[in-house]
Amino acid sequence: MTPKEIIRLEHLGLRYSDDRFIFFDITCSINAGEFYFLTGKSGAGKTSLLKILYKDIQPTLGFVHVFGYSIGELSRSDLPVFRQHIGLIFQDCRLIPTLSIVDNVALSIHIGGSQYRRSCSYAKELLDWVGLGDCLNSLPDALSDGQKQRVAIARAVVKRPALLLADEPTGNLDNENAFRLMALFQELHKMGTTVVLATHNNELVKGFQYPQLILKDGSLFVNDNGFIKKKA
Repeated sequence: MTPKEIIRLEHLGLRYSDDRFIFFDITCSINAGEFYFLTGKSGAGKTSLLKILYKDIQPTLGFVHVFGYSIGELSRSDLPVFRQHIGLIFQDCRLIPTLSIVDNVALSIHIGGSQYRRSCSYAKELLDWVGLGDCLNSLPDALSDGQKQRVAIARAVVKRPALLLADEPTGNLDNENAFRLMALFQELHKMGTTVVLATHNNELVKGFQYPQLILKDGSLFVNDNGFIKKKA
């Protein structure tokens, strides 16, 4: 990897038990500080590609480097340190059901060494910003799907990660709230965070002029200002 690269994929391939490759021979680099939408039809492999990047699943072929780590060589005990600087937003939110939403958000920076009171203070600010300041002590089960997604977004960005991987982060939100939360991602990006955001929301993609990584027919293409080419 070059000093600017934060992600490097080399001849990456993934297939499941039916021997059909989801994608094949993807070579791609993403530099620190870039922002990409990750797009493609349902089943193209967007979620799977993000899972490979934070070592939730293993690729069938190829090599993956993130932050200079060859993540295929990382052991389970290495993962907490590796993921410490990655913000993750999942489609299913993955909130801790027994913790209040403010504690769900504060926990990620508290376990990183921040004092609990300071962690909660920053968590409250973010939850207020995403429109949940009036239900800080609610448990996740008391929230709607859209509210849970906003909690998950606040949790992912509260520690100002170096890399944000977001899987359909606005999928349960209307366009007004989706665009509002994009402003939060933009602010994080301006502070230096590299963002890869998977989405099927065309209005969102059109409304923000960031390049797209497009998964199509097993290959990865980049669309930058209307110019589409295979990503390498």
